[in-house]
Amino acid sequence: MVAPADFSQIDEGGATTLRFTGCLSLAYIGDVPQRLEAVEARVDRLDLSGIDHIDTIGAWVIHRFARDSGAKVEGLDPDAQHLLDQVEAADQPVRMRPDRTPAFTRVLGEIGEATIVALKTLAGLLGFFGATLIAFANVIRHPHRFRLNAVVQRFEVVGVSALGIIGLMSFLIGLVIAQQGAVQLAQFGFETFTINLVGRITFRELGVLMTAIMVAGRSGSAFAAQIGTMKLTEEIDAMRTIGVSPMEALVVPRVLAAVIMMPLLGFYASLIAVIGGGLLCWIQLDIPPITFIQRIREVVPITDLYIGLIKAPVFGAIIAMSGCYQGMQVESDAEQVGSRTTSAVVQAIFLVIVLDAFFAVFFTFIGWD
Repeated sequence: MVAPADFSQIDEGGATTLRFTGCLSLAYIGDVPQRLEAVEARVDRLDLSGIDHIDTIGAWVIHRFARDSGAKVEGLDPDAQHLLDQVEAADQPVRMRPDRTPAFTRVLGEIGEATIVALKTLAGLLGFFGATLIAFANVIRHPHRFRLNAVVQRFEVVGVSALGIIGLMSFLIGLVIAQQGAVQLAQFGFETFTINLVGRITFRELGVLMTAIMVAGRSGSAFAAQIGTMKLTEEIDAMRTIGVSPMEALVVPRVLAAVIMMPLLGFYASLIAVIGGGLLCWIQLDIPPITFIQRIREVVPITDLYIGLIKAPVFGAIIAMSGCYQGMQVESDAEQVGSRTTSAVVQAIFLVIVLDAFFAVFFTFIGWD
Protein backbone atom coordinates (compact mmCIF):
# COMPACT_ATOMS: atom_id res chain seq x y z
CA MET A 1 0.00 0.00 0.00
CA VAL A 2 1.31 3.46 -0.98
CA ALA A 3 1.94 5.69 2.03
CA PRO A 4 1.02 9.39 1.80
CA ALA A 5 3.78 11.95 1.78
CA ASP A 6 5.04 13.19 5.14
CA PHE A 7 8.14 14.72 6.70
CA SER A 8 9.67 15.11 10.14
CA GLN A 9 12.00 17.75 11.50
CA ILE A 10 15.25 16.52 13.08
CA ASP A 11 17.79 18.72 14.88
CA GLU A 12 21.34 17.34 14.83
CA GLY A 13 24.17 19.38 16.33
CA GLY A 14 22.59 22.72 15.52
CA ALA A 15 21.64 21.68 11.96
CA THR A 16 18.02 21.12 11.03
CA THR A 17 17.08 18.33 8.65
CA LEU A 18 13.68 17.58 7.11
CA ARG A 19 13.35 13.86 6.47
CA PHE A 20 10.65 12.95 3.92
CA THR A 21 8.78 9.66 3.63
CA GLY A 22 5.95 8.23 1.58
CA CYS A 23 5.00 9.12 -1.99
CA LEU A 24 5.71 12.67 -3.17
CA SER A 25 3.20 12.69 -6.00
CA LEU A 26 0.11 14.72 -6.80
CA ALA A 27 -2.26 12.07 -5.47
CA TYR A 28 -0.47 11.59 -2.13
CA ILE A 29 1.24 14.87 -1.37
CA GLY A 30 -1.66 16.11 0.76
CA ASP A 31 -0.90 19.16 2.94
CA VAL A 32 2.89 18.84 2.74
CA PRO A 33 3.28 22.17 0.81
CA GLN A 34 1.29 24.08 3.43
CA ARG A 35 3.23 22.47 6.28
CA LEU A 36 6.54 23.32 4.61
CA GLU A 37 5.49 26.97 4.39
CA ALA A 38 4.78 26.88 8.12
CA VAL A 39 8.29 25.69 9.02
CA GLU A 40 9.99 28.56 10.84
CA ALA A 41 13.38 27.03 11.69
CA ARG A 42 16.34 27.41 9.38
CA VAL A 43 16.57 24.17 7.38
CA ASP A 44 19.99 22.94 6.23
CA ARG A 45 19.20 19.60 4.62
CA LEU A 46 16.32 17.84 2.90
CA ASP A 47 16.68 14.08 3.25
CA LEU A 48 14.65 12.27 0.58
CA SER A 49 16.20 8.83 0.99
CA GLY A 50 13.01 7.52 2.61
CA ILE A 51 10.52 8.42 -0.13
CA ASP A 52 8.87 5.75 -2.30
CA HIS A 53 8.18 7.83 -5.42
CA ILE A 54 8.35 11.45 -6.64
CA ASP A 55 6.69 13.09 -9.63
CA THR A 56 6.93 16.55 -11.18
CA ILE A 57 4.62 18.13 -8.57
CA GLY A 58 6.65 16.67 -5.73
CA ALA A 59 9.91 17.73 -7.36
CA TRP A 60 8.56 21.27 -7.76
CA VAL A 61 7.56 21.41 -4.07
CA ILE A 62 11.01 20.22 -2.98
CA HIS A 63 12.80 22.53 -5.38
CA ARG A 64 10.79 25.58 -4.35
CA PHE A 65 11.42 24.98 -0.65
CA ALA A 66 15.13 24.32 -1.23
CA ARG A 67 15.39 27.47 -3.37
CA ASP A 68 13.72 29.67 -0.77
CA SER A 69 15.45 28.20 2.29
CA GLY A 70 18.86 27.41 0.81
CA ALA A 71 18.65 23.80 2.04
CA LYS A 72 20.65 21.03 0.37
CA VAL A 73 18.71 18.13 -1.19
CA GLU A 74 20.11 14.66 -0.53
CA GLY A 75 19.16 11.01 -0.82
CA LEU A 76 17.58 10.91 -4.30
CA ASP A 77 18.21 8.06 -6.73
CA PRO A 78 19.55 9.00 -10.23
CA ASP A 79 16.12 9.10 -11.90
CA ALA A 80 14.60 11.29 -9.20
CA GLN A 81 17.67 13.52 -9.19
CA HIS A 82 17.36 13.95 -12.99
CA LEU A 83 13.71 14.96 -12.57
CA LEU A 84 14.66 17.51 -9.92
CA ASP A 85 17.40 18.89 -12.17
CA GLN A 86 14.91 19.35 -15.00
CA VAL A 87 12.53 21.20 -12.70
CA GLU A 88 15.38 23.45 -11.55
CA ALA A 89 16.37 24.17 -15.17
CA ALA A 90 12.79 25.10 -16.05
CA ASP A 91 12.52 27.51 -13.12
CA GLN A 92 13.80 30.56 -14.96
CA PRO A 93 12.36 34.05 -14.80
CA VAL A 94 10.15 34.86 -17.79
CA ARG A 95 11.01 38.06 -19.63
CA MET A 96 7.90 39.95 -20.61
CA ARG A 97 10.02 42.16 -22.88
CA PRO A 98 13.37 41.27 -24.44
CA ASP A 99 16.38 43.46 -23.94
CA ARG A 100 16.21 46.53 -26.14
CA THR A 101 18.75 46.43 -28.94
CA PRO A 102 20.38 49.75 -29.86
CA ALA A 103 18.77 51.31 -32.92
CA PHE A 104 22.02 51.40 -34.93
CA THR A 105 22.73 47.72 -34.24
CA ARG A 106 19.17 46.76 -35.13
CA VAL A 107 19.20 48.71 -38.41
CA LEU A 108 22.61 47.31 -39.30
CA GLY A 109 21.39 43.78 -38.60
CA GLU A 110 18.29 44.26 -40.76
CA ILE A 111 20.43 45.60 -43.61
CA GLY A 112 22.74 42.60 -43.31
CA GLU A 113 19.82 40.14 -43.29
CA ALA A 114 18.25 41.84 -46.31
CA THR A 115 21.57 41.71 -48.16
CA ILE A 116 22.00 38.00 -47.44
CA VAL A 117 18.43 37.28 -48.59
CA ALA A 118 18.98 39.30 -51.78
CA LEU A 119 22.22 37.47 -52.59
CA LYS A 120 20.62 34.07 -51.93
CA THR A 121 17.66 35.01 -54.11
CA LEU A 122 19.97 36.18 -56.90
CA ALA A 123 21.94 32.94 -56.72
CA GLY A 124 18.73 30.92 -56.76
CA LEU A 125 17.39 32.88 -59.71
CA LEU A 126 20.61 32.28 -61.65
CA GLY A 127 20.34 28.56 -60.92
CA PHE A 128 16.70 28.63 -62.01
CA PHE A 129 17.76 30.38 -65.23
CA GLY A 130 20.19 27.54 -65.91
CA ALA A 131 17.49 24.94 -65.23
CA THR A 132 15.18 26.79 -67.64
CA LEU A 133 17.81 26.71 -70.38
CA ILE A 134 18.26 22.98 -69.83
CA ALA A 135 14.49 22.49 -70.05
CA PHE A 136 14.40 24.43 -73.35
CA ALA A 137 17.26 22.29 -74.67
CA ASN A 138 15.40 19.11 -73.73
CA VAL A 139 12.27 20.33 -75.49
CA ILE A 140 14.27 21.17 -78.62
CA ARG A 141 15.89 17.72 -78.62
CA HIS A 142 12.54 16.03 -78.01
CA PRO A 143 9.91 18.10 -79.89
CA HIS A 144 7.08 15.76 -78.84
CA ARG A 145 7.43 17.18 -75.30
CA PHE A 146 6.51 20.67 -76.51
CA ARG A 147 3.05 21.62 -75.21
CA LEU A 148 1.56 23.90 -77.85
CA ASN A 149 -1.82 24.18 -76.11
CA ALA A 150 -0.19 25.41 -72.90
CA VAL A 151 1.80 28.03 -74.81
CA VAL A 152 -1.28 29.27 -76.69
CA GLN A 153 -3.20 29.51 -73.44
CA ARG A 154 -0.38 31.60 -71.94
CA PHE A 155 -0.50 33.81 -75.03
CA GLU A 156 -4.07 34.64 -74.11
CA VAL A 157 -3.29 35.19 -70.41
CA VAL A 158 -0.16 37.30 -70.96
CA GLY A 159 -1.15 39.09 -74.15
CA VAL A 160 -4.78 39.16 -75.25
CA SER A 161 -6.26 39.59 -71.77
CA ALA A 162 -3.83 42.42 -71.04
CA LEU A 163 -4.62 44.52 -74.12
CA GLY A 164 -7.35 46.51 -72.40
CA ILE A 165 -5.50 47.58 -69.27
CA ILE A 166 -2.21 48.16 -71.09
CA GLY A 167 -3.94 50.22 -73.78
CA LEU A 168 -5.75 52.37 -71.21
CA MET A 169 -2.58 52.88 -69.18
CA SER A 170 -0.51 53.75 -72.24
CA PHE A 171 -3.12 56.17 -73.55
CA LEU A 172 -3.21 58.03 -70.22
CA ILE A 173 0.59 58.06 -69.99
CA GLY A 174 0.78 59.58 -73.47
CA LEU A 175 -1.71 62.25 -72.43
CA VAL A 176 0.23 63.06 -69.26
CA ILE A 177 3.61 63.23 -71.02
CA ALA A 178 2.22 65.51 -73.72
CA GLN A 179 0.41 67.78 -71.26
CA GLN A 180 3.33 68.16 -68.87
CA GLY A 181 5.81 68.54 -71.72
CA ALA A 182 3.69 71.19 -73.41
CA VAL A 183 3.38 73.17 -70.16
CA GLN A 184 7.13 73.17 -69.57
CA LEU A 185 8.14 73.82 -73.20
CA ALA A 186 5.61 76.67 -73.50
CA GLN A 187 7.80 78.70 -71.18
CA PHE A 188 10.39 78.84 -73.97
CA GLY A 189 7.99 78.94 -76.92
CA PHE A 190 8.89 75.40 -78.02
CA GLU A 191 5.48 73.72 -77.75
CA THR A 192 6.01 71.93 -81.05
CA PHE A 193 8.85 69.95 -79.49
CA THR A 194 6.20 68.13 -77.46
CA ILE A 195 5.95 65.80 -80.44
CA ASN A 196 9.65 64.95 -80.10
CA LEU A 197 9.21 64.28 -76.39
CA VAL A 198 6.20 62.02 -76.81
CA GLY A 199 7.60 60.08 -79.76
CA ARG A 200 11.08 59.37 -78.44
CA ILE A 201 10.22 58.63 -74.82
CA THR A 202 7.37 56.26 -75.65
CA PHE A 203 9.13 54.18 -78.31
CA ARG A 204 12.49 54.15 -76.55
CA GLU A 205 11.61 53.83 -72.86
CA LEU A 206 8.16 54.18 -71.36
CA GLY A 207 6.21 52.01 -73.79
CA VAL A 208 8.18 48.86 -73.04
CA LEU A 209 8.99 49.74 -69.41
CA MET A 210 5.39 50.43 -68.33
CA THR A 211 4.24 47.35 -70.23
CA ALA A 212 6.80 45.25 -68.36
CA ILE A 213 5.60 46.64 -65.02
CA MET A 214 1.98 45.86 -65.90
CA VAL A 215 2.85 42.35 -67.09
CA ALA A 216 4.83 41.77 -63.89
CA GLY A 217 1.83 42.81 -61.83
CA ARG A 218 -0.63 40.72 -63.84
CA SER A 219 1.15 37.70 -65.26
CA GLY A 220 4.18 37.46 -62.97
CA SER A 221 1.98 37.35 -59.89
CA ALA A 222 -0.36 34.87 -61.58
CA PHE A 223 2.55 32.55 -62.44
CA ALA A 224 3.80 32.62 -58.85
CA ALA A 225 0.34 32.01 -57.38
CA GLN A 226 -0.52 29.19 -59.79
CA ILE A 227 2.74 27.29 -59.39
CA GLY A 228 2.83 27.99 -55.63
CA THR A 229 -0.65 26.51 -55.21
CA MET A 230 0.33 23.48 -57.27
CA LYS A 231 3.44 23.07 -55.11
CA LEU A 232 1.33 23.32 -51.96
CA THR A 233 -1.20 20.73 -53.14
CA GLU A 234 1.66 18.39 -54.19
CA GLU A 235 0.62 18.45 -57.85
CA ILE A 236 4.22 19.15 -58.86
CA ASP A 237 5.41 16.15 -56.84
CA ALA A 238 2.78 14.07 -58.59
CA MET A 239 4.06 15.28 -61.98
CA ARG A 240 7.58 14.18 -61.07
CA THR A 241 6.22 10.82 -59.92
CA ILE A 242 4.60 10.09 -63.29
CA GLY A 243 7.73 11.22 -65.14
CA VAL A 244 6.67 14.71 -66.26
CA SER A 245 9.22 17.47 -65.80
CA PRO A 246 7.65 20.52 -64.07
CA MET A 247 10.21 22.75 -65.77
CA GLU A 248 9.12 21.57 -69.21
CA ALA A 249 5.40 21.43 -68.45
CA LEU A 250 4.99 24.61 -66.38
CA VAL A 251 7.97 26.92 -66.77
CA VAL A 252 8.83 26.62 -70.47
CA PRO A 253 5.33 27.56 -71.78
CA ARG A 254 5.14 30.58 -69.46
CA VAL A 255 8.61 31.86 -70.28
CA LEU A 256 8.09 31.32 -74.01
CA ALA A 257 4.74 33.12 -73.96
CA ALA A 258 6.16 36.09 -72.06
CA VAL A 259 9.19 36.36 -74.35
CA ILE A 260 7.06 36.30 -77.52
CA MET A 261 4.24 38.55 -76.29
CA MET A 262 6.31 41.29 -74.64
CA PRO A 263 7.62 42.84 -77.91
CA LEU A 264 4.08 42.86 -79.32
CA LEU A 265 2.62 44.39 -76.17
CA GLY A 266 5.44 46.93 -75.96
CA PHE A 267 4.92 48.05 -79.55
CA TYR A 268 1.16 48.19 -79.01
CA ALA A 269 1.63 50.27 -75.84
CA SER A 270 3.96 52.69 -77.63
CA LEU A 271 1.45 53.24 -80.43
CA ILE A 272 -1.41 53.85 -77.99
CA ALA A 273 0.76 56.29 -75.99
CA VAL A 274 1.60 58.17 -79.21
CA ILE A 275 -2.11 58.32 -80.05
CA GLY A 276 -2.84 59.74 -76.59
CA GLY A 277 -0.08 62.33 -76.96
CA GLY A 278 -1.27 63.21 -80.46
CA LEU A 279 -4.83 63.70 -79.23
CA LEU A 280 -3.70 66.14 -76.58
CA CYS A 281 -1.49 67.99 -79.06
CA TRP A 282 -4.48 68.28 -81.38
CA ILE A 283 -6.79 69.59 -78.65
CA GLN A 284 -4.41 71.79 -76.64
CA LEU A 285 -1.75 72.85 -79.16
CA ASP A 286 -3.87 72.81 -82.36
CA ILE A 287 -1.43 70.45 -84.09
CA PRO A 288 -3.38 68.42 -86.70
CA PRO A 289 -3.00 64.63 -86.59
CA ILE A 290 -1.38 64.58 -90.06
CA THR A 291 1.27 67.05 -88.94
CA PHE A 292 1.79 65.11 -85.73
CA ILE A 293 2.34 61.84 -87.62
CA GLN A 294 4.69 63.44 -90.14
CA ARG A 295 6.71 65.00 -87.34
CA ILE A 296 6.87 61.68 -85.48
CA ARG A 297 8.31 60.04 -88.59
CA GLU A 298 10.95 62.75 -88.84
CA VAL A 299 12.12 62.96 -85.23
CA VAL A 300 11.90 59.33 -84.06
CA PRO A 301 14.82 57.30 -85.45
CA ILE A 302 14.27 53.65 -86.25
CA THR A 303 16.86 52.78 -83.60
CA ASP A 304 14.38 53.83 -80.89
CA LEU A 305 11.99 51.14 -82.13
CA TYR A 306 14.81 48.61 -82.27
CA ILE A 307 15.81 49.43 -78.69
CA GLY A 308 12.28 48.81 -77.45
CA LEU A 309 11.97 45.55 -79.37
CA ILE A 310 15.35 44.33 -78.08
CA LYS A 311 14.55 45.10 -74.44
CA ALA A 312 11.04 43.64 -74.49
CA PRO A 313 11.84 39.88 -74.75
CA VAL A 314 14.53 40.22 -72.07
CA PHE A 315 12.02 41.87 -69.75
CA GLY A 316 9.50 39.14 -70.55
CA ALA A 317 11.97 36.39 -69.69
CA ILE A 318 12.88 38.08 -66.40
CA ILE A 319 9.23 38.50 -65.41
CA ALA A 320 8.26 34.92 -66.23
CA MET A 321 11.29 33.38 -64.54
CA SER A 322 10.84 35.50 -61.41
CA GLY A 323 7.21 34.42 -61.11
CA CYS A 324 7.94 30.75 -61.74
CA TYR A 325 10.97 30.75 -59.42
CA GLN A 326 9.08 32.28 -56.51
CA GLY A 327 6.19 29.87 -57.08
CA MET A 328 8.59 26.93 -56.90
CA GLN A 329 9.85 28.17 -53.51
CA VAL A 330 6.48 27.68 -51.78
CA GLU A 331 6.83 24.90 -49.21
CA SER A 332 4.78 24.83 -46.03
CA ASP A 333 1.51 26.78 -45.89
CA ALA A 334 -0.91 28.94 -47.86
CA GLU A 335 0.56 32.11 -46.40
CA GLN A 336 3.72 31.52 -48.40
CA VAL A 337 1.70 31.67 -51.62
CA GLY A 338 0.83 35.29 -50.89
CA SER A 339 4.30 36.26 -49.73
CA ARG A 340 6.00 34.57 -52.70
CA THR A 341 3.56 36.22 -55.10
CA THR A 342 4.45 39.61 -53.64
CA SER A 343 8.15 38.77 -53.86
CA ALA A 344 7.75 37.76 -57.51
CA VAL A 345 6.22 41.13 -58.46
CA VAL A 346 8.77 43.16 -56.49
CA GLN A 347 11.69 41.12 -57.79
CA ALA A 348 10.52 41.31 -61.41
CA ILE A 349 9.95 45.07 -61.34
CA PHE A 350 13.29 45.67 -59.62
CA LEU A 351 15.20 43.57 -62.16
CA VAL A 352 13.36 45.17 -65.08
CA ILE A 353 14.31 48.67 -63.91
CA VAL A 354 17.93 47.64 -63.28
CA LEU A 355 18.17 46.07 -66.74
CA ASP A 356 16.52 49.11 -68.30
CA ALA A 357 19.21 51.31 -66.76
CA PHE A 358 21.87 48.95 -68.10
CA PHE A 359 20.33 49.04 -71.59
CA ALA A 360 20.17 52.85 -71.50
CA VAL A 361 23.89 53.09 -70.77
CA PHE A 362 24.76 50.36 -73.26
CA PHE A 363 22.80 51.83 -76.20
CA THR A 364 24.17 55.29 -75.51
CA PHE A 365 27.69 53.82 -75.49
CA ILE A 366 27.23 52.21 -78.90
CA GLY A 367 25.80 55.42 -80.34
CA TRP A 368 22.09 54.64 -80.42
CA ASP A 369 21.08 57.85 -78.71
